[in-house]
Amino acid sequence: MQLEQWIDRYQNLIYSICFQLTKDYFDAQDLTQETFLSAYKNLAGFDGVNERAWLCRIASRKCLDYLKHSGRKQIPTDDQFLITCSPPEPAPEREVMEAALRQELYDCCLKLKEPYRQVALDYFYYETDAAEMAAKTGKNLKTIQTQIYRAKAMLRKLYRKEDLFDG
Repeated sequence: MQLEQWIDRYQNLIYSICFQLTKDYFDAQDLTQETFLSAYKNLAGFDGVNERAWLCRIASRKCLDYLKHSGRKQIPTDDQFLITCSPPEPAPEREVMEAALRQELYDCCLKLKEPYRQVALDYFYYETDAAEMAAKTGKNLKTIQTQIYRAKAMLRKLYRKEDLFDG
């Protein structure tokens, strides 16, 4: 069944989107379930292209609808009002840290040998779907998935080695 595959593959991603938008553990869980239910109900309208992006759009819309609706129910306290007035863009420190982390990921990917280098870059850095990678390279999807799994293990070892040298 396609829904089970989506849940297995994208549950953590959808939950993290919902949590980032709602900042509430329980609401994020509920909205994650609602996202997959909505996707299942609207499966006939899905064009079959980029399921990841489609599910992410559903999740973000569910969260935005929830936030609009819940905002009408609550009377904000002074603290809540000030928090909602703060600028939505990330702080400069956060942007610098995210850029540094992305650069560290890129550098670690470059340390891998082929074919794992390109697989790691495409999957982890450029966030390309395994099916897209298989189509682009002409390789079997299972081969790509195995290479992703191995590249992930290699990256994990590289990160641990660098932590030993930094600490």
